[in-house]
Parts: sequence; structure tokens; C-alpha cells
Amino acid sequence: MSVKIKGKGKFVARARRHARLRKKIVGTPARPRLVVTRTNRNMTAQIVDDTKGITLVSESTLQNDFGDFQGTKTEAAKLVGQRIAEKAKAAGITAVCFDRGGNKYHGRVAAVADGAREGGLAL
Repeated sequence: MSVKIKGKGKFVARARRHARLRKKIVGTPARPRLVVTRTNRNMTAQIVDDTKGITLVSESTLQNDFGDFQGTKTEAAKLVGQRIAEKAKAAGITAVCFDRGGNKYHGRVAAVADGAREGGLAL
């Protein structure tokens, strides 16, 4: 997968990092990929099997049960990680490889990973 991205800026840099990561990280049925998508307001996490090209489990701050959440965005991200771990364990998934999506492993992205570890997923 070769991605040619021209230009400068943080969006282009993130796309380059993500392309570089995806060369190495592949979700298999035994160890699917935990994809984290970060926006300014929300966090989304998906567990993907790349061999079949399907999403096995997903969780997001956009879901209805997050509507009454009172807390910081980092706390919400940690809760997303814990909830996706619960759903993954219910689906029989115990280990995943972490795809940070080109974002730095810091702040809310790290909080999702920490929440997933606390929930019982092996990253």
C-alpha cells in the first residue's frame, strides 16, 4: 500500500504516519485490529478483521448512551476503551493489535488503549 501525499501540514503528516503504520499492522482473525479515530469532539473505536474486511465490534462517544455523560473528553475516551473491551470479550476476542490511526500515542488515544487494557483486552 503506497500512498503518495503531497503538501505540508498536520493533516498530511497524520496521513503519512497512518500509511506507514498500516504497512506493519494487519488485523487477523486471531488478533484483529483495534482502530481508533479521533476528532476534536468524539472518539470512535472499531475492532476490524482485515482478512474478511469486516468490523467485528465498535464503540463511540456518538452513541446514545453517551448523551448524559458528564466529564472530560479524556475520561470519555477511556470509557470508550472499557466498553469496547466488554463488547470484544462478549464476541470472544481477547487480544488485538492497536492502530492509533496516525495520531500520536498521547492523551485521548492513549486513554482508549488504557481503557481497553483495564477492560481485559491484550494490546
